[in-house]
Amino acid sequence: MPTYKFKRGSKEWEEFMSISERTKFLEENPDVEQLVNGFPADADSVHLGRTKPADGFRDLLGQIKKNNIGSNIKTFK
Repeated sequence: MPTYKFKRGSKEWEEFMSISERTKFLEENPDVEQLVNGFPADADSVHLGRTKPADGFRDLLGQIKKNNIGSNIKTFK
Protein backbone atom coordinates (compact mmCIF):
# COMPACT_ATOMS: atom_id res chain seq x y z
CA MET A 1 0.00 0.00 0.00
CA PRO A 2 1.28 3.46 -0.85
CA THR A 3 1.81 6.47 1.36
CA TYR A 4 -0.18 9.61 0.53
CA LYS A 5 0.47 13.22 1.53
CA PHE A 6 -2.47 15.38 2.61
CA LYS A 7 -2.98 19.00 3.58
CA ARG A 8 -5.71 20.71 5.59
CA GLY A 9 -5.09 24.42 5.98
CA SER A 10 -1.44 24.77 6.96
CA LYS A 11 -1.17 21.25 8.43
CA GLU A 12 0.48 18.57 6.26
CA TRP A 13 0.74 14.86 7.06
CA GLU A 14 1.26 11.44 5.48
CA GLU A 15 -1.06 8.43 5.62
CA PHE A 16 -0.42 4.80 4.69
CA MET A 17 -3.61 3.45 3.04
CA SER A 18 -4.99 1.61 0.05
CA ILE A 19 -6.34 3.41 -3.02
CA SER A 20 -9.94 2.65 -2.06
CA GLU A 21 -9.34 3.96 1.47
CA ARG A 22 -7.81 7.14 0.02
CA THR A 23 -10.81 7.68 -2.26
CA LYS A 24 -13.25 7.20 0.63
CA PHE A 25 -11.17 9.47 2.91
CA LEU A 26 -11.14 12.29 0.33
CA GLU A 27 -14.89 11.95 -0.28
CA GLU A 28 -15.60 12.16 3.47
CA ASN A 29 -13.19 15.10 3.94
CA PRO A 30 -13.71 17.62 1.10
CA ASP A 31 -11.58 20.20 2.95
CA VAL A 32 -8.50 17.94 2.67
CA GLU A 33 -6.23 18.32 -0.34
CA GLN A 34 -3.99 15.52 -1.57
CA LEU A 35 -0.41 16.61 -2.28
CA VAL A 36 1.90 15.08 -4.85
CA ASN A 37 4.66 12.91 -3.41
CA GLY A 38 8.04 14.15 -4.60
CA PHE A 39 10.44 12.49 -7.00
CA PRO A 40 12.72 9.91 -5.36
CA ALA A 41 16.02 11.48 -4.34
CA ASP A 42 18.18 8.58 -5.46
CA ALA A 43 18.84 8.25 -9.19
CA ASP A 44 21.25 6.26 -11.30
CA SER A 45 24.03 8.53 -12.59
CA VAL A 46 24.65 6.26 -15.61
CA HIS A 47 21.06 6.60 -16.82
CA LEU A 48 21.18 10.34 -16.19
CA GLY A 49 24.19 10.51 -18.53
CA ARG A 50 26.63 11.84 -15.97
CA THR A 51 29.05 8.91 -16.02
CA LYS A 52 29.93 6.20 -18.49
CA PRO A 53 29.32 2.51 -17.75
CA ALA A 54 32.24 0.33 -16.71
CA ASP A 55 34.87 -0.54 -19.34
CA GLY A 56 33.90 -4.22 -19.38
CA PHE A 57 30.29 -3.39 -20.13
CA ARG A 58 31.31 -0.93 -22.85
CA ASP A 59 33.47 -3.65 -24.44
CA LEU A 60 30.48 -6.01 -24.37
CA LEU A 61 28.31 -3.38 -26.07
CA GLY A 62 31.00 -2.94 -28.72
CA GLN A 63 31.04 -6.69 -29.41
CA ILE A 64 27.25 -6.75 -29.69
CA LYS A 65 27.35 -3.82 -32.11
CA LYS A 66 30.13 -5.47 -34.17
CA ASN A 67 28.25 -8.80 -34.41
CA ASN A 68 24.93 -7.19 -35.37
CA ILE A 69 25.34 -5.26 -38.59
CA GLY A 70 23.13 -2.19 -38.66
CA SER A 71 22.88 -2.04 -34.88
CA ASN A 72 22.59 1.42 -33.35
CA ILE A 73 23.65 0.46 -29.81
CA LYS A 74 25.43 3.31 -28.04
CA THR A 75 28.82 2.05 -26.85
CA PHE A 76 29.79 5.17 -24.82
CA LYS A 77 33.22 5.42 -26.51
